[in-house]
Amino acid sequence: MITHFAGSLLGLLCQGVPPAQATPTAVTYQMAPFPKTQAELGKRYTRDELRILEKLNRRDIEHLIRTEPPVPGLIVPSEWQFDELAYSPLPASYAWAEPHAKAIVVHQPWQVFGAYENGQLVRWGPVSSGRKETPTPAGAYNLTWRSKGRHSTDNAAWFLPWYFNFINERGVSFHQFDLPGYPASHACVRLLERDAMWLYEWGEQWVLEPDKRKIATPGTHVLVVGVYDYAAAPPWVALEALGTPIQLPDSPR
Repeated sequence: MITHFAGSLLGLLCQGVPPAQATPTAVTYQMAPFPKTQAELGKRYTRDELRILEKLNRRDIEHLIRTEPPVPGLIVPSEWQFDELAYSPLPASYAWAEPHAKAIVVHQPWQVFGAYENGQLVRWGPVSSGRKETPTPAGAYNLTWRSKGRHSTDNAAWFLPWYFNFINERGVSFHQFDLPGYPASHACVRLLERDAMWLYEWGEQWVLEPDKRKIATPGTHVLVVGVYDYAAAPPWVALEALGTPIQLPDSPR
């Protein structure tokens, strides 16, 4: 057990929850055995508990009981709290984000995003970033344009709901799609549906000059940090690691 100090089932889980302020509440974690079926999963945990399990385990409801890639079990809080910010592995405040009314941080090693307002964390969630062959490039960007849904340029059969681009020349974006518990995208940053819907409404698009060739006002700042270690076990399944908040770079570029 580790203490962390931090600031149909699918339809129920997609209902929105308003953001709250992070509080320094102690959270302890343990590994629970996987339920054998979705029905057993639904009987064991409430809707609100399942919402938290999706975030802690970096898996959407459809993937929560899958054991590929192998992991030792479900990460479960010893006591349930329903301020999701209490479970955030990201810091409750971030100096780099303080000058910005809104800023998004994607931490690839831990497969999470955080949304900050003037440096204060207001929302976090799991991601699935680019797979090894098509990684999400680390760096500083801005949100550009958004769409409630569009088809992928890699495969027209893939529909990407709640799409918000941040690397326009490459078509890299935030959007809702499967979260299998590891990086699996073609460079985009996949989100849970409720997080993608929230980000779509919260984020600011760019404003273009009348000729549509130059940016008059950049969109919300986006910072993509680090690379995922494909040779190691996911860091969030090691309970001892949950006791140390993620250290974000002081002066990112």
